[in-house]
Amino acid sequence: MTFASPNHHPVDPTKLEKLAEVAVKVGLQLQKGQDLVITAPVVAMPLVRLITREAYKSGAGLVTAFYSDEETTLARYEYGHDESFDRASSWLYEGMAKAYANNAARLAISGDNPMLLSGQDPAKVARANRANSAAYKPALEKISNFDINWNIVSYPNPSWAKLVFPDDPEAIAVAKLAKAIFAASRVDVPDPISAWAEHNANLRKRSAWMNGQRFATLHFRGPGTDVKIGLADGHEWHGGASVAKNGITCNPNIPTEEVFTTPHALRVEGYVSSTKPLSHQGTLIDNIQVRFEGGRIVEAKASRGEEVLNKVLDTDEGTRRLGEVALVPHSSPISASGILFYNTLFDENASCHIALGQCYSKCFIDGATLSQEQIKAQGGNSSLIHIDWMIGSDKVDIDGITPDGARVPVMRKGEWA
Repeated sequence: MTFASPNHHPVDPTKLEKLAEVAVKVGLQLQKGQDLVITAPVVAMPLVRLITREAYKSGAGLVTAFYSDEETTLARYEYGHDESFDRASSWLYEGMAKAYANNAARLAISGDNPMLLSGQDPAKVARANRANSAAYKPALEKISNFDINWNIVSYPNPSWAKLVFPDDPEAIAVAKLAKAIFAASRVDVPDPISAWAEHNANLRKRSAWMNGQRFATLHFRGPGTDVKIGLADGHEWHGGASVAKNGITCNPNIPTEEVFTTPHALRVEGYVSSTKPLSHQGTLIDNIQVRFEGGRIVEAKASRGEEVLNKVLDTDEGTRRLGEVALVPHSSPISASGILFYNTLFDENASCHIALGQCYSKCFIDGATLSQEQIKAQGGNSSLIHIDWMIGSDKVDIDGITPDGARVPVMRKGEWA
C-alpha cells in the first residue's frame, strides 16, 4: 500500500464506506423511521457523511450530528473564566436523553487526541470532567442501561495518529492508523457483515461457557496483580452483539473482542496494576496501581497522571468501585498488531480489563426488568462515570472460583484455558 502521495488520500475511501455500512447495519442495526444522534470530532466529517448517507438509505428518520473540535476545546482552557469549569451544557445532554427516551439510536465516533489536555491545569480538567459527567448522566443512563441501540466506531484523527506513530510524517501516520482501524473493525475483508456474524457467534460461545460456570469470584494473578473480583449476584456474561431494551440487536463497540459482566461492588479484595496506559479526557494516566478493600479502592498511584487519577476517583462514592470486568485473550487481533492505540476502545480489546464506576444493568439475569434498587442489592455499582482500564497480559492467570470454593482455570498466560 502506498501510504501518501500528492494524489493519494491516506484513508482508503472504499474501506471507509465499508466501516460506515458496518456501523449502521451491524453496530446499530438501525430501524426504519428511527432517529440517529451522532457525536464526532470535526475531523471525522468524512465518516459522518458516509454514516449519515448509509443511515438514510436504511430508512432513518432524522440524523443529527454534534461535533467537537480540538482548537475550541483548548481555547476554553486558555481564555475561559475560572467559574466556567464547574459548568457543562446540561441542556444539550437533557436533549439527548429526551431523544433516547423517544428511541433515537446513538453513534459516537472516537478519535480525539489522547494528549489534548496534558498541558492544562489538572484541577481545571478534573472540575470540567466532573461537571460534564454530572450533566451527561441523564443521557448516559439510557446508554449504560441499554435502553437503546448504540455503537462506537473510530476515525484516524491526525493528532491521534501522530501519537501512535510518532516517527512517521502525518500522512503516513494517518494511513497506518486507518489501516489498523479497518483491520480491527473487520472491514478489510470482502464481506464484513458475514465476518461480524461469525465473530459474534464465537463471542456468544465464550459468554455461554462463563454463564454455565456460575463463578462467584475471579482471581487475577500476575506481575503487580493479585486481586479477587467477586461477581454480582445473578450476573450474566455478554459479548459481541446484544439485544437492547428496545428489542434491537446491536454491536455497541466496533471493534470488540471481550466477554464482560458486572462485579459485586462490595466484594473486591487485593491489588492490581495496569498493563497499558489509560487515555482519559485528554490526559494520559500510566502505570496505575490500586488496592481494594471491601470492594473500594483505598490506595491509588500512577507514574504519570496520578493527580488526575485521584481527582477522578473522588468524582462520587461509586467511582472507587468496579462496574465491569472483561476477559480478552492476549492473542486478540488488536493485541497481536503490537500497536498501542492510546484509545480505550482499542486497547481494552487487546487486554482483560476492569472499569471504575457505573455498571451495566444488562449484565444481570433478567436485567431489563430489575429496578435500580434491585441492581444495587445484587451488587451493581452506580456512578457518574464508567472508565475502563487494562489489567491483562501474557503474564496474567485467571481462576474462576465457584460458590463452594472450587477453582477452575479460566485463562493461563493471557489465553483461554
